[in-house]
Formats: sequence, C-alpha cells, structure tokens
Amino acid sequence: MGYSNWFLVVFLSWVFSVSRTHQLQSSQTGILLQIRKHLEYPLVLENWNNYNGDFCNLAPTQHMSITCQNNSVTELKIMGDKLSKVSSEFNGFAIQNQTLSESFSFDSFVVTLARLSTLRVLSLVSLGIWGPLPDKIHRLSSLELLDMSSNFMFGAVPQQLSRLVNLQSLTLDSNFFNDTPPNWLDSLSKLQVLSLRNNRLKGQFPSSICRITTLTDIAFSHNELFGRLPDLSTLTRLHLLDLRDNHLDYELPPMPKGLSTVLLNNNSFTGEILDQFGKLNQLQHLDLSFNLLRGTLPSALFSLPNISYLNLASNMLTGELPNHLNCGGKLGFVDISTNRLTGLLPYCLGTTSNRVVKFGGNCLSIDIQHQHPQSYCKAAYKERKSPMGKEIWLLIAVIGGAFVMALLFLGIVILCRRYRTRRTSERPTYPKVVQETAPAGISSELLANARLISQAAKIGTQGAPVHKVFALEDLEEATDNFNKSMFLGGGSLGEMYRGRLENGTYVAIRSLALRRKYSVRNLNLRLDLLSKLRHPHLVGLLGHCIDAGGQDDSTVDRLFLIYEYVSNGNFRTHLSESSPEMVLTWSDRLAVLIGVAKAVHFLHTGAMPTSFSNRLKTNNILLDEHRIAKLSDYGMSIITEGFESLEGKGDGQKSWHMTRLEDDVYKFGFILLESLVGPIVSGKGEAFLLNEMSSFGSQDGRRRIVDPIVLTTSTQESLSIVISITNKCISPQSSARPSFEDVLWNLQYAAQVQASADSDQKSDAASSHS
Repeated sequence: MGYSNWFLVVFLSWVFSVSRTHQLQSSQTGILLQIRKHLEYPLVLENWNNYNGDFCNLAPTQHMSITCQNNSVTELKIMGDKLSKVSSEFNGFAIQNQTLSESFSFDSFVVTLARLSTLRVLSLVSLGIWGPLPDKIHRLSSLELLDMSSNFMFGAVPQQLSRLVNLQSLTLDSNFFNDTPPNWLDSLSKLQVLSLRNNRLKGQFPSSICRITTLTDIAFSHNELFGRLPDLSTLTRLHLLDLRDNHLDYELPPMPKGLSTVLLNNNSFTGEILDQFGKLNQLQHLDLSFNLLRGTLPSALFSLPNISYLNLASNMLTGELPNHLNCGGKLGFVDISTNRLTGLLPYCLGTTSNRVVKFGGNCLSIDIQHQHPQSYCKAAYKERKSPMGKEIWLLIAVIGGAFVMALLFLGIVILCRRYRTRRTSERPTYPKVVQETAPAGISSELLANARLISQAAKIGTQGAPVHKVFALEDLEEATDNFNKSMFLGGGSLGEMYRGRLENGTYVAIRSLALRRKYSVRNLNLRLDLLSKLRHPHLVGLLGHCIDAGGQDDSTVDRLFLIYEYVSNGNFRTHLSESSPEMVLTWSDRLAVLIGVAKAVHFLHTGAMPTSFSNRLKTNNILLDEHRIAKLSDYGMSIITEGFESLEGKGDGQKSWHMTRLEDDVYKFGFILLESLVGPIVSGKGEAFLLNEMSSFGSQDGRRRIVDPIVLTTSTQESLSIVISITNKCISPQSSARPSFEDVLWNLQYAAQVQASADSDQKSDAASSHS
C-alpha cells in the first residue's frame, strides 16, 4: 500500500511539472505575439502566422531569430526594413510608411518586452520604433546586449539604463538622440561595446567613460560633441575609438596602448601629434585627417609594426620627413596631402614602395605640378611662430565675419524679393544656363545637371589628384609609343595600355576611337562630368588627352582616358580554382561585393544625368594590392552616348531612367551569382544559371552548385542572405528587383553575420587550447 501511494505522488508531481512547463511555454508565446502586434505585424515576422509549434524551435531567418533556454526566451533578434537614415525630415512624430503608426506606444512595448524576464540579448533594428526611449527599459534586468540601431528614438538616453548592471554591449546607432551624451555610463561596470554613432548628441565627451575599464569599443562618430577629449589611457582594453565628424578641439590626449583603430578625423584638434602615438604597437588604422594639427610628423608612426592605414591629410603639419624614414612592413596606405611639408619624399614612400601614397598640396620637391611654392609653407611656419600674427588674423577674422554677416543679410533680403517674384510663375525652376553659350547638341538642362554633380561630388574629392590634361607626347613616352608589350586588352570601349608617367606613377591608358563627331567644347563638358565621379571603390580617372588628328580642332576623333593602375587583377581571377593561392574566402568575397555595391549606389544617387550603363561584370571589378575592390568602365555612356537620349520628356524619361537602374541591379545579380558558384559554373551561361537557381533551396543542391571554397568558409545564415538577395536581383520582373540600397544593406548584414560566426569560432578554438 505504501509503495502504491509513493508511486501516485511521483506520478502526480510529474503531471504537475509537465503542465507547468506547458503553461510557461504558452505564456512566452503569448508575449511574442504581443510584441509582433506592437510592431504592427512587420513582414519579417510573416513566418509567425498560423504557427502552432514551439517558438523556441522556430527556424531562424535572415531577419529574425529566437533562442531559448529552459523553455524561456533568452535571445530575440528582429531586423526590419524601415531605415532611419533615409528620413532626415523626422521631427519627433510618426511618418507614414517609415515609422510605426501614431498609435504606437513605446511605454507599452517596453512593458511587454520586460515580461520576457530571462531575456539576455535583444536586437530590434530598423523597425520604425519612434519616441523617447522609456525609463522602463531598466525592467529588462537580465540584458547583456541591447541593439536598437536604425530606429527613430530621440531625446535623452535614459539614466535608468544604468540599472542594467549585466549589460556588456549597448548599440543605439543611427537614431535621433538629441540631448547631451550620457555621463552616468560608469555604472555599467561590465560594458565592453558602447556605440552611439549617427545621432544628434550635443555636448562634451562624457568623462565617466574613462572609468569603464572593461570597454573595448567606443563609437560616437557623426554627432555634435565639442570641447576637450579626456585622457583615455586608463582604458587598457580599448581596441576601437571612433569619434569622426564631431567638433572636438584642444590637444590630442594620451591614448591606451592596446588601441588598434583610431578614427578622429573631421574634428578641430589642435597642437602637435604626441610622440606617444608612435608607441601604440597594436595600432593598425589611424585617421587624424581634417583637423588643425601643427608641428612635425612623428616618424615613429610610419614604422609601427602593425600600422596599415595612416591618414594625416588636411592639417597644418610642417617640416621635412627624414630621408631614411623607416616604414612598417604592413603599411599600405599613407595620406599626408594638404599640409605644409617641405623637402623630399622619403624612399619608403616613393613610387617603388608598392604603397598607396598621397602627398599633393604640400611644398615637397617632387611632383611640382601638385605642390605649392616653398614660400607658401615657409610663410605658414613663420605665422605659426608669431603670436602677434595670430592676434592680427583673429582681429581680421572678426571684422571679416561682421562684413560677411552684413552681406548675408543683404543677400537674404534680395532672395526674399526674388522668391516673391518667382511664386507668380507656374513653371518649375531649374538652375539658369544661358542658351547662347551652350555647346551645340547640349541642352541647358544638361548643363544644369553638370553643375549639380559638380557641387555634389565635392565631398570626398579633397586630397584626390587633380584631373589633368595630358599631351599626346606624354602618353607616347609613357607607353613606349604604345608598344605591344604595354597592351593590356581591348574591347568595345577601345584599347587599354599600361604606362609609366615621368614621375614614376603607373597608369592605365584607354585609347577610345569615337564613333560620332564631337566638338572639343562638347567633349570637355562630358569629361568634366566624368571626372567628378570620385569614390574609394571607383578606379580613379586621373586625366585625359584629346587627339584631333592634326586636323580642325572643332571636332575630335580619338580620346585617351588616363586611370590609376590597379595591379592585383580582376575579381574573376580571384574566384578561379586555377589560381588557388589567389582564391578569395567567403568573407573576402563579401568585402569585394560590398565595395562595388557602395560604388554603384553612389553612381545611382549622384545628382547627374543617370545616363551611364556601368558595365557590371566580374572582369570589370579590379582589386588593388590590399584587395580593395574598384569598379572600372563606369559612366562610359557619358562619352559614348548622345546626350539627347538623356533628355526625354515626361514619363518616358522616368521609365528609361528606372530601366537603366534596374539593368544594373540585374547585372549585379549575376556578379553575386558568380561569387557563389565560381567562374567555372557561371561560364555555362545565363540560361543555365537561371535554371539552377532552384538548386539553392536545398542543402544537396547547394553542395552540388556552390563553389566549395564558399561552402567551407561560410555559415548557412550568411549564405542564405546572399542567395535570397541574388534571387531578387535576377528576377525576370524588373519591378520585383530591389534597389541598390537594399542590396547593400543585405550584403552588409550577411558580412556582419559571417564576422560574428568567425569570431565565435576563434573564441571556441582559443578556449579549447587553453
């Protein structure tokens, strides 16, 4: 009898335990469904519809994942498609189709989230969440990682966050926080990553940060921070410091010895670069460009053992560089342009060094065409040593400022009068171009577009080589009279030659026979448009040469375009198994694809007549010595096509314009496809590849068609993201194809997923060996 009673007690306890577990699971499921309701049923949660299973077993997608432990949700990651960066007009209220609706309650949403009491990781990105971040966020007491980037949060970062004592990573990038930077962060004693990029925070850099000794990453770039940057040397674990594009001033402070990346460009730092910077042996990437730094260059910066990128451009640095300057073996990029440097360029920065070195806008005794006279730099040096001169200039600046203000006031009055006059006209306004001066065959609207791109392209061109007009004799000398040994290849866009200029710079020279007659004036306008296209992932156009064939200069038969020489081959060769030592891993391929996508997105969004077919294919993607991707053959229709084709009227023009953009998306889709399958499979033709797209849906199909290098170096999640966007790019219906912004976003997300997996794998490997 006693035995049967004991058995009954055990049985009832088991039944109660099962029942309780089921109740808990139901509760968690109900909370998740409420979260979906708060977020107004985003498309990325479509797979929750009619799902009756355990949400802990729900298959993750590229935009959503749920992780559970002991029947409780511990990780929730949701990434939507409402990008805050496209909404510069946001003013604190809901925006249709960009934010969640006016009825969204941020408070209620956080209360619902807090019911997931075991939640350790919360990532809610690009979901249109808007409003001040509620104080109730502290109720998520188990949080270790919080990422709410790319939303529409504004006001202050609430101090109640300081109660999340387990928080290790706080990322609130690309929002609209517009209060002072939080100065209570030292309460987060376990914090490792602090990122508030791309907000509107105003005030001094929070001194409390210097007391968080666990920090590895600090990022406050693209805000409105001002004042002095405190001594950060106590942050011994810090690897990344990103404070770009603020208003920080005073002298540079001492830095932690473990830093690997320091980005302080586009501020107002003064004084000299501390010698201590030359002792940061872990430093790989240093950018101090566009500040007000003075004094001489610490030569130890160039010889740091791990330094690969050094940008000191657009400061007021003076003096000479040592002739026997020692450059570190990993140093690949140096920019010392637009300073006050004199003397010779050291040997390790010369043309034989295989480094990318920019040095224009100084007073160096080399490349005189791009240097100031010696007197310019000597005058600046004397000026720096004379405090009286500084006071005089300050007085002049004050007087000049008052004069400028008066002129501005007068200009505003005149503009207001003109505005009243223009309102009486119903015609749309365009930049004015005098028709009598327009070259034959070129409309006034096109000239207006030329001015627009000229203004838009000023950003990013400072420090870049000036577009130069070459003499034909210079090109003949550079190519040994276009010797066959210098021939690189040919095609519909003419022949390409390798050349070496008088100053030792290697270039690529395209000889283009023009199919139609152009006047010199007409062609110069086209070349001016083309020369304004400057981007880190476009092969730089250095100059041109117009050959009129010795005849009447009014028409041109042949044109030479001079580009930077990119020495490491094209993308296709780096996908081929015939050169195994060159084949790129999946992470490397993603880096190339992201670079090209950025370049094409720039070409699509630039303010110019979108007339160019960008000839997107793997052969036209070149890699430099650091495997940085650069797109060639871009924008050639500016030269090869008639401008009249760009000047259609009404809906026809819009349709033509959109078709060209969609064509680029379609072609880029095949670049993505070739990156997945390799050139051997892609060589079987477009029809074969389109037919095989269905194979990507199964694991067996992927193993059969995907490049083995990709399979062995990628995660399934990262691979699935790229396969999905590839499928959309090559859709037969052009309306179903994504924008290049969408393509870029997906590629960056895939790279982020892959990087996270690679990091976890390294950590696991390190743990197993310890």
